[in-house]
Amino acid sequence: MTSAERPLRVLVAKVGLDGHDRGLRIVARILRDAGCEVIYAGLRQSTDSITATSIEEDVDLVGVSMHNGAHLPLAPAVVDALRAAGLDTPVVVGGIVPPADIPLLLAAGVAAVLGPGASNEEVVTAVRT
Repeated sequence: MTSAERPLRVLVAKVGLDGHDRGLRIVARILRDAGCEVIYAGLRQSTDSITATSIEEDVDLVGVSMHNGAHLPLAPAVVDALRAAGLDTPVVVGGIVPPADIPLLLAAGVAAVLGPGASNEEVVTAVRT
């Protein structure tokens, strides 16, 4: 099976000390139901663990969920860690992100930002594009 024929592989994780993962589990189910292979890293992941899992699992995209207000330092740190490892893997951020911070995240290399209430279609579209 070529990479074009295989399902999209998505790593989903909570970075930092944020312990709220209900939304992340819902997103994992949405992506699974849309035909993606989902690797659920779970809570309290570091940039190093996300990078290592991305390499080990040969993921196409990393989704990180932020509900602790640390999105401005943590999301770019995930992008930077992936780039430092030689990966061009897109990073999608979901969770509580004030609208004024979205351009800052996009400028820092985040591929997309999804807020609370994003529809299943919006989640799948963000991951596939």
